[in-house]
Amino acid sequence: MNARPPRILAIAGSDSSGGAGIQADIKTITMLGGYAMTAVTAVTAQNTRGVQAVETVSPELVAAQMDACMADIGVDAIKIGMLGSADIAEVVADRLEDLPCPIVFDPVMVATSGSALADDATIEIFEWLMELATLTTPNVAELAALGGTQAMATRKIAYLAKGGDADGVMVEDRLVQPGQDDTVWSAARIVTKHTHGTGCTLSSAIATRLAFGDRLSEAIESGRKFVRSALKTAPGFGLGNGPLGHHAVRLAD
Repeated sequence: MNARPPRILAIAGSDSSGGAGIQADIKTITMLGGYAMTAVTAVTAQNTRGVQAVETVSPELVAAQMDACMADIGVDAIKIGMLGSADIAEVVADRLEDLPCPIVFDPVMVATSGSALADDATIEIFEWLMELATLTTPNVAELAALGGTQAMATRKIAYLAKGGDADGVMVEDRLVQPGQDDTVWSAARIVTKHTHGTGCTLSSAIATRLAFGDRLSEAIESGRKFVRSALKTAPGFGLGNGPLGHHAVRLAD
């Protein structure tokens, strides 16, 4: 009998074009050998050129989705992405308050296309979620919005400062953990416009590997390799920032 896969619950918005959000989470978790469950926070009409419309789900329905999954299937790791409103962020944090499993929080504020995905009230609740998370994964703009490295240091949390949006031919990602030396990964930039869903993919990959029992640095390293492979195999869809090639990533046996 095959071993049961680890169960990962992705809490995020839906991307109608399939490149980011819940769709990227499901693809990533499945490709990495996990069992994907979802709590959809918002439905979006979007494509590679931007977000055309957003409708958030009620906080009660988000909570009901989480409860249904956790009470029956169970959960080994949580990935949090786009939340959509302060009320949703609050109910998610409340549900995760005492959950004894890894939590990866991608503090989504702005889509790759530049569309805003979180208001000020929602960002305020991020403080609670960062306290609960095993790892928070801000990109350059999100880290600045959260107060930068000095503000993050006062929070005494583990976070991965992602460098994909920074300038330069090299991409540097830095894991910062309280009381420990930083761990830095650096690699040549993959030059492509097809980067839609990179943050969603990375956070889901990290959550999946944590559910398998990897140490945090190991999970991040595996997640980075998966994202880089998916960037290299992007199918080239769309007129804007296209999706990654999740389906084409070749995993080691």
